[in-house]
Amino acid sequence: MAAHDTQARPMRRDAARNHQLVMEAARAVLAEFGTDASMELIASRAGVGVGTVYRRFPNKEALVDEIAGQILVGLVEQARRALDRADGTGLETLLRVIGRSLSEHHGYADKLVGHTRATHVEQLRDLIEQLLAQAHESGRIGAHVTLGDIMTLVWGLRGVVETGSSVVPDAWQRHLEIHLAGLRCTRPPSARPAVSRAELARIDHGPTGPEAAR
Repeated sequence: MAAHDTQARPMRRDAARNHQLVMEAARAVLAEFGTDASMELIASRAGVGVGTVYRRFPNKEALVDEIAGQILVGLVEQARRALDRADGTGLETLLRVIGRSLSEHHGYADKLVGHTRATHVEQLRDLIEQLLAQAHESGRIGAHVTLGDIMTLVWGLRGVVETGSSVVPDAWQRHLEIHLAGLRCTRPPSARPAVSRAELARIDHGPTGPEAAR
C-alpha cells in the first residue's frame, strides 16, 4: 500500500501542474484570439498534448466555463473585500475591478456577464446590491440609482471592451468615470423605470428560466 501511495502521489502532482498550465494558457489564448481559438492551440501554448486538455475538459465550452467560473469567484471575493471597507467607496472600487477584469479577458468577456453558474452570478449581484446600499447611505451615489442601473452599467462596460479593446483598451475607464459622475447626481436624470431584479433574472436565464425577483 505504501509503495502504491508513493507512486500515485507524483501523478497527482503532475495532473495538478498540467491543469494549472492549461488554465493559464487558456486564459492567455482566449484573451488574444477569443473563443474561436482551438484546443490544439491552447495545448501547444501550455506545452502539453491536446489529449491532456480533453481528459480534463470534454470540449472548449467546458474549459471556457471553468475559467469564467474561476474569474467570477475572484470577483465575488473582491466584492466582499470592498464591502468590508464600509465607507461607501466599495461600489466604485468594484466597478473598476470588474472593468479591468473584462478588459483583461476581453476575448470572452460575454461569458463573465452571462455565466451559467447562477450561484456565482447571484452572489456577486447580492454583494453589488449591498455595496450600492452603502453608497446610498454615504451619499456617494444618488438614492434613485438601483441595482438594475448598476448591472446595465456593467453591460455597457462589456460592450466598450468588446468593441474597442484592440484599438483603445482603456476606453472603458472613461466610460465608467462618465457614468459614475451621472450616478452621483442627486436628482434622477430619467423618469424611465430601471431594470428590475426579476428582469435581470429573465435576462440571465431566458423568459422561461427561474425567476430571482426579490
